[in-house]
Order: sequence, then structure tokens, then C-alpha cells
Amino acid sequence: MKAVLCRDWGDPESLVIDDVPSPKMGVRDVRIRVRACGVNFADTLQIAGKYQVKPPFPFTPGLEVGGEIAELGADVRELRVGDRVMAPTHGDAFAEEVVVPAEAAVPIPAAMDFITAAAFPVAYGTSYSALTHRGRLQQGETLLVLGAAGGVGLAAVEIGKALGARVIAAAGGPDKLAIARTHGADELIDYTNESIRDRVRELTGGKGADVVFDPVGGDAFDQALRAVNWEARMMVVGFAAGRIQAVPANLVLVKNISVIGVAWGLHGERDPGFISRQLAELLRWWEAGHLKPLIARNFPLSDVAAAMRALLSRRYAGKIVLEV
Repeated sequence: MKAVLCRDWGDPESLVIDDVPSPKMGVRDVRIRVRACGVNFADTLQIAGKYQVKPPFPFTPGLEVGGEIAELGADVRELRVGDRVMAPTHGDAFAEEVVVPAEAAVPIPAAMDFITAAAFPVAYGTSYSALTHRGRLQQGETLLVLGAAGGVGLAAVEIGKALGARVIAAAGGPDKLAIARTHGADELIDYTNESIRDRVRELTGGKGADVVFDPVGGDAFDQALRAVNWEARMMVVGFAAGRIQAVPANLVLVKNISVIGVAWGLHGERDPGFISRQLAELLRWWEAGHLKPLIARNFPLSDVAAAMRALLSRRYAGKIVLEV
């Protein structure tokens, strides 16, 4: 089968596509014929050697797929060959086939295409887990979403609204903020020319946000930390800005703030069933019209470098997807 290979740490142009053996299966695994795979910021970090998980060379990046089940392990009874599924993969997604535990493969609705399915698990799974399991977002609370026009940020905006929160979306530029508005944001902050700290305080009558969803890090986190309510929860999702922030303990203390890590993918490695149950619930929300994934651009698998560059450019709102 064809697969994208990372043979040494480098930039997207260092990746190659080559023939590799089909992955082996266990008795509780399924083989998925990949039709599409989502591209995530973590993929760009991993091939550069900057991610917390460093597989041995050569490895295939990629964290999520949409496709059809091509083969079942001997002990798999709950799925069938030909079932249309999505799955988080914890690597190996940028290929024609991938093997995952049966518990990780989630059947998708008949109306959902493979591109949407491939764009769904990481963004919506991360956001849902952050805001419910980790952040305990409550109806009527104020949620501040940083990086609100990216794939995971837009998902957080939608999920926050579905949970009954007032959502403040922060992103770079009016075009991106307009998209956040169409996905449910109540208030907007353009952090290219506005202070996150000052605008959040203004919008909340000085109280601040109850929950902050932050896939950006760096300066945005620093400002948001100074614009939160008593007993706020800061969700640390990622560091797209490139700087891993230090958290001043005195600020955490004086407002009883919780700073909470959201390692969704690592959680999935420990309990695939937990992740799958969340995704199944989110698919019911999708069928009800509460979630509307935005696909920014599609690229063929052979253009993986261009797809990663499109993601890194930050020009696009929503998700970048590879078609296989």
C-alpha cells in the first residue's frame, strides 16, 4: 500500500510517499480502507520532532481517518466489512490502509461523507472532552475560545453554544471572526488589533470568562489568564503560537483558577471506548444540525506537503483534509 513516510525530522517537504507493507492486525482490530484523513497541527510538530510523541523512523503521521472497514479481527463481532466509519488513529493515518482497535472505529451516518468524517474526530473530540470531561462547562457560563476560526476552535464554539454557554470568539481578522459568528459565537475579539484581556473584561462587565479554551498558547494565554472569573478553568489544548507559556502561580492562586491539560489523543490510547462514546454522541448532535464542520481545503495524498503548508499558513478557517 502507499503511505506518507517521515524518515527524519524535517519540514513538510521532507516527507515522501512510498510502498509499505499492509499493517498487521490483532484479534480485536479492524483494517480501514482510508478514503480521507484530517491534517492537524500536531502532525506538523511530530514530523519536526517537536511533539511529545516521537515514533521510531520511518513512521507515517496522521491522527484521524474516514473510510470503510476492509477486514475484521477474529474476535470482532460489533462491526462488519463495508461499514463506513471514522476513527482516531494516534498515527499512521496518511496511508491507504490503517489498523485500529475495533473500539476506536465509530460508524458514521449515511448522510456524512468521508471528507467530513475525516475532519471530525480530533477537532470535535478534543473540544467536547475539554469542555465537558475536563472543563465542566455549565449552561449560562461564559466561554472564551482562542484560535476560534481553526478546526478545533470552531468546534469549541459550536459545542459551547450547544452546551448553553455564552461564547466569546477570539481570532485574527474580520474574515475569520465572521466565520466564528456563523458557527454560533455571541461576541468577537480581533486579537490583531484588540486586547483580549480588555475586551473580555468589557464584554463581561469586569467579571471575566468562566472557561477558556486555548489551542494557541503564548501571548494569547497570558492575556486570557488576566481576564477570567473567580474559579475559572483554563483549558490548555495546544501551542499553535509556538511559545509554550509559563503559568504565574500567583495569578492562579488569587482567583482560585484551575489550569487543566487536555491530552485527548493520549486519553484515547488508554481508553478507546471512552473516546468512541463521545464521538457517537457528537454524531447525534451532527445529525440534529447542531454541528457543522467547515472544510477549508482538500488535497490529494500526494500533495501532503502543500496540505501541511496550508495549515501552517493560518490563512484558512476550518479543517484541511487529504483525500486518498
